[in-house]
Amino acid sequence: MDDMLDRPDQPLVLVVDDTPENLELMSELLLGSYRVKVASNGAKALRIAAGDPQPDLILLDIMMPEMDGYEVCQRLKADPATAQIPVVFLTAKTEQADEQHGFDLGAVDYITKPISPPIVLARVHAQLQLKASADFLRDKSEYLELEVRRRTRDMQRLQEVTIEAMASLAAMRDNPCGKHLARVEPYMTTLATALANQQPLLAEELSAERIAQLGKAALLHGIGKLVLPDRILLSPVPLQGADLQLLHRHAEAGRDALLAAESKLGSVTDFLRDARDIVYSQHEHWDGSGYPQGLRGEQIPLAARLMALIGGYEELTSHHLYRRSVSHADAVQQISAASGTRFDPSVVLAFIEAADAFAEIALRLADDAASIHCELQRLDDSLGETIELTLPAS
Repeated sequence: MDDMLDRPDQPLVLVVDDTPENLELMSELLLGSYRVKVASNGAKALRIAAGDPQPDLILLDIMMPEMDGYEVCQRLKADPATAQIPVVFLTAKTEQADEQHGFDLGAVDYITKPISPPIVLARVHAQLQLKASADFLRDKSEYLELEVRRRTRDMQRLQEVTIEAMASLAAMRDNPCGKHLARVEPYMTTLATALANQQPLLAEELSAERIAQLGKAALLHGIGKLVLPDRILLSPVPLQGADLQLLHRHAEAGRDALLAAESKLGSVTDFLRDARDIVYSQHEHWDGSGYPQGLRGEQIPLAARLMALIGGYEELTSHHLYRRSVSHADAVQQISAASGTRFDPSVVLAFIEAADAFAEIALRLADDAASIHCELQRLDDSLGETIELTLPAS
């Protein structure tokens, strides 16, 4: 008697009663308008309710052996998979306290025996209409939530692709064949994570989401270099005079580009703020001797302090045409020696804790022979460069 009618377009009603005559009576009453399943005990009712397809409504007797209707209802409401199925008690128990107990357990209606067929049909119809409306609203809410998530993922992916494109364009001003950008992002997330672990007061600021954001923002650290000619970027000798001034002003150019993006967006996002802080302030020194503003200590934004150390490590350990790179151990020693002068002491301590991870990243993403050859070719090309790029007067 489990499947008495299979009409997918009709609601499914589960009738639970230990008396066969009552099951037959309710089945005959409901079959004209609904699909019907029956269960002669509470355990079977729970199995059917948890199965597929699930009932749209359960008509539940109270007085049954082994597991009464109250316990069945309680179990249904305690299980998230069945909690949304409306339960109507259909029972000979007529005391007000019994009725109240049924509602307290989560039943939506309480019908006493002997039944009035028109009343039963009317109440079943009303409860199924309410459930259909609730299902529609819940499904619509879930759909909208999923749609928001999908669109958010699409926007995040679009943002990531745009960032990577901008960062790759900027990286071409260094070595388009190198893996500098591939190293920078994991360096940033590794260093920021170590700092958050060491500094409990920064744990909230450096959440997992913020750390991932800093990793993406770090990819844009070199966008100001787009204004610089190769003869400055690849100069084998220290720059002086107007060339040095132009080098220093690349930070301002990068900041202005991001400010323009913020202006068009109409608001300041956390990501653009971090990117702007990195681009503009990564060359500031803890002791105030850096550029472009001569900021010192915690006047320097945290994102820029992190990027300053990463830039220092890259400068020491990556390949250069006109300067020998140093070993990881020597880089750790030199960065440690610059604690309190060039670098934030807290960031240096975090770096020391994460030093092994930095070494692994540097080894795994080291530049290969092809990238070194590419840089040699760019150096040859730069020797004949005649283009002069200028910035507007500040």
